[in-house]
Amino acid sequence: MGGAVGRPEFSDQFQREFETLLKWRRDVRRFRTVPLPDGVLNHLLTLADLAPSVGNSQPWRIVVVDSPEKRANVIASFEAENDAAARQYEPEKARHYRELKLSGLRNAPIHLAVFSDEDPAQGAGLGRATMPETLAYSTVSMIHTFWLAARTEGIGVGWVSILDPAAVSDILQVDGNWRLVAYLCVGYPEEDHIDPELERARWQARSPLETRLFRR
Repeated sequence: MGGAVGRPEFSDQFQREFETLLKWRRDVRRFRTVPLPDGVLNHLLTLADLAPSVGNSQPWRIVVVDSPEKRANVIASFEAENDAAARQYEPEKARHYRELKLSGLRNAPIHLAVFSDEDPAQGAGLGRATMPETLAYSTVSMIHTFWLAARTEGIGVGWVSILDPAAVSDILQVDGNWRLVAYLCVGYPEEDHIDPELERARWQARSPLETRLFRR
């Protein structure tokens, strides 16, 4: 029974606070440039590393992007892909698209590139023979754990998906087995909102759960 501990009891107050945490977890695009206190990032990443993973493989590979040159190259990739995306819409929708704030790359004090190792030795392949994509799913679980942990410290996270994964991998010179899953901006938000920015900008409102819940 080594390692066994008593099951924790989560109070009604904790459960209400957890619901509040979920409601206030937002994709932040507007950051203050003030840096995080020493040790905070490592603390949040340590908490995120508790996330579950297929076969206990822990496939996430996290690159802290400190180099101004590499950041500038990532921003250039974003701007090129963002322009290309805007051109896919008809003129009025494209105008609306260009008005959206879609990244905090220029102001966020921390940039994290999160990759998933597509063939990690850890885990010996358990649980992913028929669904190898579970490695990336595991990495997303870690990202969400990080996101919630950051929010408890008043820190915002923004997921930048308008990037060329191959370009980012080249910029950061990572292992060829690593697959880019997320590029995260991290820092203190300029402002806090409980509603998503895309909803405030009238791009897309959230829909009720009933539209996505099925029974068979």
